[in-house]
Amino acid sequence: MTSDAAAPSDFKSALLKEIPKLRFFALSLAGQQDRADDLVQEALIKAWAAQDRFTPGTSLRAWLFTILRNVFYSEYRKRRREVPDTDGEEAARLFSNPEQNGHLDLGDLKAALATLPEDQREALLLVGAAGVSYEEAAQVCGCAVGTIKSRVNRARKRLLALLGVDSASEFGGDYLAVNGASAPLELA
Repeated sequence: MTSDAAAPSDFKSALLKEIPKLRFFALSLAGQQDRADDLVQEALIKAWAAQDRFTPGTSLRAWLFTILRNVFYSEYRKRRREVPDTDGEEAARLFSNPEQNGHLDLGDLKAALATLPEDQREALLLVGAAGVSYEEAAQVCGCAVGTIKSRVNRARKRLLALLGVDSASEFGGDYLAVNGASAPLELA
C-alpha cells in the first residue's frame, strides 16, 4: 500500500489508518498487549517527529513497520542490560568505598616505607611487592633465607605500628579487593 501524505492532515489520516496493523505487528514482536501498545505509541511519536523524512509515494506501512521494529530492538537491547529492581533491593546492595581512601592509604604506606631501615625495606619490597620468593630475595641481597624472612617479618610489624593498624584487614579495606590486592605495589 502506498500512501501519499502531502499535507500534515493527510499524513495524520494515513497514520491513523495504519494503527491496527501496527498494533498487530507490535503484538507479534512483544507478546504482551501493554508492551505492544507502548511500542506502537513510541513508533507513532517517532514517525510524527520525522514526517519530513518520509518520501511521499512510498509505502507508509513499510516505513512505520521499520520504525516500530527498530524501537522494539532498541528497547530489547536496553532491557537486556537492565536488572529488574521493583523493591530497590538491588540498588541498596550497590556500594563502593570512596577511592581517595586508597590513595591516602598508599601515601601513608610510602611515607612509612621510607622510614624503614634499607635492608628491611628492600626485603619487604622484593618479597611483598615484587612477588619474589624468599630464596630469590636472599640471592639478590646476598644473605641467608632466614635473614630475609626475619627482615620481612620485622618490616611488616614496623609498618603496622607506623600506620596504626592492628590487622591487615584494616588497611585498604574494600579498595584493595576492588582494585586488585594481588597486583604488585608501585612506589613512585
